[in-house]
Amino acid sequence: MENSGVKAFLFDLNGTMIDDMEYHIIAWHDILNELGAGISYEKAKAECYGKNNELLERIFPGRFTELEKTQMSYAKEEKYQREFRPRLKLLNGLDSFIQEAWQQNILMAIGTAAIRFNIDFVLDGLNIRDYFSAIVSADDVHFSKPLPETYLNCASQLSVSPNECIVFEDTPKGVECAYRAGMRAVVVNTMHGEDEYPGFDNIISFSKDFTGLSVKGLTAKK
Repeated sequence: MENSGVKAFLFDLNGTMIDDMEYHIIAWHDILNELGAGISYEKAKAECYGKNNELLERIFPGRFTELEKTQMSYAKEEKYQREFRPRLKLLNGLDSFIQEAWQQNILMAIGTAAIRFNIDFVLDGLNIRDYFSAIVSADDVHFSKPLPETYLNCASQLSVSPNECIVFEDTPKGVECAYRAGMRAVVVNTMHGEDEYPGFDNIISFSKDFTGLSVKGLTAKK
């Protein structure tokens, strides 16, 4: 993909900024099986993408109303937050990385399939809200990842072009979203191995966290 100069960093939230995906998967695994899904942990992991209501519809097509799915979504998030709150912290190196980006006038946004309830839990719990000029949640898009609306919405709110953005993601579906949006991506390997990303030519690099990443290095890449 063409590099026309990097002006913005777009971050996925769960699994990318904080290492919490295991807690989401466990919460979903418990709730889905309480509802009679009878699925394995690996199946729950594979279904952990997109909006909560979409996940419930994939597992239980036509069974629940939108109101019921929303109520179950909040029950799941409350369970997740109770379990993860004592461990809430940014991924290693991210605090200094976003401070460096801020100092270099790189615009930053969050593009996530999380609901505002969870976004507030992270941003206010870690006191980092002021770094981000735009936040696109599950409630702000019609079509969630891997369709490109989330990251295109971020770019639009920041008034930058897609090829001026670098996306930070932790899942193949998220990287596909960036690819469809015409954006390059850095993959953070908190839950998925490099072999799970075949065929994506928009990937700049893989990293276990942010300790080895440099704002200057990324913005200078061709």
